[in-house]
Amino acid sequence: MIRPRTAIIPALALALLGACSKAPDPAPSRPAAQAAVSVIVEPLQLEPARTRVEAVGTSRARLSAEIYPATSGEVVAVDFEPGQRVKAGDVLVELDRREEELALRLARLRLEDAERLYDRYVRSSQSGAVLPTVLDEARTAAETARVELEQAEIALAYRNVKAVFDGYVGSTEVDPGDRVNPNTLITTLDDRSTLFVSFDIPEAFIGELAIGEKVDLETWSVTLPAVTGEIVDIGSRIDPRKRTFVARARVSNANDTLRPGMSFRVRVDVEGELYPVIAETGVQWGADGAYVWSIVDGTARRVPVEIVQRRQGRVLVDGALQSGDIIVVEGIQFMRDGTPVRYDQARLVRQQKTISATVTAGAGGDDAASFD
Repeated sequence: MIRPRTAIIPALALALLGACSKAPDPAPSRPAAQAAVSVIVEPLQLEPARTRVEAVGTSRARLSAEIYPATSGEVVAVDFEPGQRVKAGDVLVELDRREEELALRLARLRLEDAERLYDRYVRSSQSGAVLPTVLDEARTAAETARVELEQAEIALAYRNVKAVFDGYVGSTEVDPGDRVNPNTLITTLDDRSTLFVSFDIPEAFIGELAIGEKVDLETWSVTLPAVTGEIVDIGSRIDPRKRTFVARARVSNANDTLRPGMSFRVRVDVEGELYPVIAETGVQWGADGAYVWSIVDGTARRVPVEIVQRRQGRVLVDGALQSGDIIVVEGIQFMRDGTPVRYDQARLVRQQKTISATVTAGAGGDDAASFD
């Protein structure tokens, strides 16, 4: 017996209904929260950019003079040795003074005579025996004699060539018996307790140096140590040929090891604007340039920066950062924007307390410009 085709349709419908009535697959599980990355951080500090300028300077004594005689004459004594320390008023050279001594004695006699005559006329004028004009002439004569006496005293004083201030005398070509005149150099005199070192600074730094700033100075002698000076003068003009201006530093020479005229290698650190300073390990490079990781609300945030200056193990950068920001310096290989982080809170607090102590003058910028 053959079954009709219509009997097959209900069977297929039942099969399809059974397939659709199977239980659905379970929903996929939600991913677990991202684990915090352990990092080492440091608080951000600000330091000025520094450029080290190097130049060659020349020194001069605090006081320096070339000693010449005030008048002509024959040298009878030289009362100093080259390199000797003298005091103001000490006699260095004596000239023949016999004529000046006689002139002084004569001036005193003339003054005494003129004063006696004037006193006699004053007493006589009270009785009317002396005319007023005669009394005036006697007064004038006495005053003239007094001036001549003072001139004689000055002429006699000029016969001794004296030190005008405390210092050290140089060598001399003058010997007893030589005749000298006002154009004859007797010796030099230097007060070298303090030296002034003048050096040229490029005009690009005008306005960036200030009086009172410290400079490092070295001589070309290997036996003399480096010294520290202080800027006391800054030139007000730019040399149109060299495009530089002159600065002058004061250097103490209390131990008398330095000499006027010495050349010095001068180093001065010129400070610029304040920039964030970060450990070198905290700076990363990407396709768009340098960047650092800053911690905001416990997560990492990528901050683009530009390198301003490199120092010993640290980098000055320019970017959207401010003092006190928390910067990742180790563990950055696992960083992504929004990555949660954990770090030693106690260590960070200790660092924040010592920021003011760690912001020092530093070792000077690695950028250096040298000028002779």
